[in-house]
Amino acid sequence: MPESWVNLAESLGADLHLELTGPGSRRAVLIRALRDAVRSGRLTPGTRLPPYRSLAADLGIARNTVADAYAELVAEGWLSARQGSGTRVAHRARPLTPTRAPAHRAPVSRPTHNLLQGRPDAASFPRTAWLTAARRALTAAPHDAFGPGDPRGRPELRRALADYLARTRGVRTDPERIVICSGFAHALRLLLPAVLPGPLAVESYGLPFHRHLLATAGLRTHPLGIDAHGAVSTELAAVKGVEAVLLTPAHQFPLGVPLHPDRRAAVINWARESGRYVLEDDYDGEFRYDRKPVGALQGLDPERVLHIGSVSKSLSPAVRLGWMVLPDRLVDAVLEAKGEREAWAGVTDQLTLAEFLAHGAYDRHIRRMRQRYRRRRDQLIDAVAGHAPHLTVTGIAAGLHAVLQLPDGAGESDEQAALRAARWQGLALDGLSGYRHPAATMTPHHGLVVGYAAPSDSAFPAALEALCRALPPLG
Repeated sequence: MPESWVNLAESLGADLHLELTGPGSRRAVLIRALRDAVRSGRLTPGTRLPPYRSLAADLGIARNTVADAYAELVAEGWLSARQGSGTRVAHRARPLTPTRAPAHRAPVSRPTHNLLQGRPDAASFPRTAWLTAARRALTAAPHDAFGPGDPRGRPELRRALADYLARTRGVRTDPERIVICSGFAHALRLLLPAVLPGPLAVESYGLPFHRHLLATAGLRTHPLGIDAHGAVSTELAAVKGVEAVLLTPAHQFPLGVPLHPDRRAAVINWARESGRYVLEDDYDGEFRYDRKPVGALQGLDPERVLHIGSVSKSLSPAVRLGWMVLPDRLVDAVLEAKGEREAWAGVTDQLTLAEFLAHGAYDRHIRRMRQRYRRRRDQLIDAVAGHAPHLTVTGIAAGLHAVLQLPDGAGESDEQAALRAARWQGLALDGLSGYRHPAATMTPHHGLVVGYAAPSDSAFPAALEALCRALPPLG
């Protein structure tokens, strides 16, 4: 059993236990205990140790014993001592790491440049404005906001969203038909299969995570072709037994084309005539650059389209807030599926987002980020044109990513070679093949999906240079 466990909370500001065990003198045992605490990472570099008199009193040992132990560890490089700064863990002392990865895990190298799609610039999160909104919201919040609430979500947020979505996306709704969730994936889990139990039609290219989520729920998916006008909605008539179709009409993901007006009308007609529903993933509807805003599909028929959005692209995926704008007849079924309060989004974030929307801070943030992302998109286009003009850059009118289409005749092996070259340059990005539905019959697309939002402004030029070095040469 240990001779003593020492709590140094008063002098270190945190709990730290030294186990004085094993053979040797008190000095040797103390040195070993301190060295082990540094080696294991429990004492991190820069941590200030207590004065030796205080530690000696806590341990019940002589002051000279602690002073000698400190001096030896300073000489060995474990600790550093400066006049006026006290004794601290040396910055060059680091916890030991295994020399090889465990047999069941392959070593992972961290990419230098993040060009993955769908990730906003985390450094641009509007901290000051968010904090201001949080203070206002919490000050004005009624007491009942912190008790059991409405499973639809806070009324302040639903009212703010109804106004915002009507003004910016052409959504037709009222607060009672909006249900707050934690994001698009959470919305799918609530809707499928509890509310919409049957198979779904989906686009031939889309997020594998969404397909996996649907498969886990036991739902089959039928892929629709995609061309220059978006999803081929005429194929819906030939798909039997589906309950709904899942679309990204404003900016097809990941190919980037908007759904043509004729096809938007055809989808609505199909839903009305068949009694089915359209799930509209409005994942980046606010970010458009070279075109007029494309309104939400929901505005064409609020009783047949379920409009789903979130702040994961516009603000941050760390703010776990999204919304469903539902047909009136589905609201109760969704609330029943939502069930216990543990699945509800946090009230303080809901109140803050409501304030953020109502006072225009969200609009200002979107406009600022739209300009920033457009500059990056333009830099990407210019860089590709200068280094690899044989590649076609598509999907650039909106969103947070572009697709670098490989030349005609390129195959999946060429795409994989390009991805290997990108990894060699320290880049994290995806190839188009990973987004293709396994049962898709349309002609495959091959290329690179390049997200230009995630790097900070200072890091983006270096990421572009690395990308240009990785781009495949002509032929």
